[in-house]
Amino acid sequence: MAKTETSLSEQGIIVFRNGKERWANLKKYKALYLLSIPGIIYFLLFKYIPLLGSVMAFQDYNIFKGYFGSAWVGLDHFQRMFQYPDFIRILKNTLILAIYSLGFSFPIPIILALLLNEVRKVFFKRTLQTIIYMPHFLSWVVIGGIAIEILSPRNGFVNNIITSLGFDSIYFMGENSFIRTILVSSGIWKDAGWGTIIYLAALTSINPDLYEASEMDGASRWRQTLSITLPAIMPTITILFLLQIGHFMDFGFERVSVFLNTLNSNKGEILDTYIYTIGLLDRQYSYTTAIGLFKSVVGLVLIMSGNAVSKKLTGEGLY
Repeated sequence: MAKTETSLSEQGIIVFRNGKERWANLKKYKALYLLSIPGIIYFLLFKYIPLLGSVMAFQDYNIFKGYFGSAWVGLDHFQRMFQYPDFIRILKNTLILAIYSLGFSFPIPIILALLLNEVRKVFFKRTLQTIIYMPHFLSWVVIGGIAIEILSPRNGFVNNIITSLGFDSIYFMGENSFIRTILVSSGIWKDAGWGTIIYLAALTSINPDLYEASEMDGASRWRQTLSITLPAIMPTITILFLLQIGHFMDFGFERVSVFLNTLNSNKGEILDTYIYTIGLLDRQYSYTTAIGLFKSVVGLVLIMSGNAVSKKLTGEGLY
């Protein structure tokens, strides 16, 4: 009995000390907590509260009856989702584009950052950096307009080169065989500069003494890159890779809709554009909510699995 009372008193002391420490930290860093309030409110209003709408995936939702008046249908929408032939085709398009984007788009910023890091003239380096980064500030409508003009079959830059070589012009936007390449390459052009900036910032944190020591040992620039540069920025690479895996199924509605038409939709339509067409235009809210929930679950599984594998192999992870 005495031992039990002693343990309870010790636990009470520990709880009191922890509470006192938390209060002290709250007072010490109150400015930071105050600055975080707008961000917390944003995530609560636009990220967490909308999660309650996921219940529509299990209902035959009626906007006039609301959540509580709509009939409950269970997993019917999920069964319909995988039985619908068009959904399988669109899911395949989404997965292929996501794999292409991950395979081609992700390494490009790393390569550009390594190349720019080797440029010794500061003015030339900053000029190249600005040129690469500028497309990031353009909307997808602008990017799509530029790409369509460049690939135009009448007076596009690419077709002018093709016809000058004696070949017939190609209607790139009207053929299924080109739409995936156009979508992935336009994404690389738009977003490669953003990733390059992040990797360049990570490269500045590398101690120059490491390179000097390796030069004294006779290491070439390629050996320095493999043995010093890449291991030093590996935490940044890991985090950005995991974040991209988390958005594996989110190729982007705006990114695709500006290029999509009836001639290339067979291989260009993705889940985001399908959700827009079926959900908003045809008002099938429950069905498209089920598709959105399916996407979210896949993203959650991928990011948790990727994080576990990353921590096991490299010791780095998001959490």
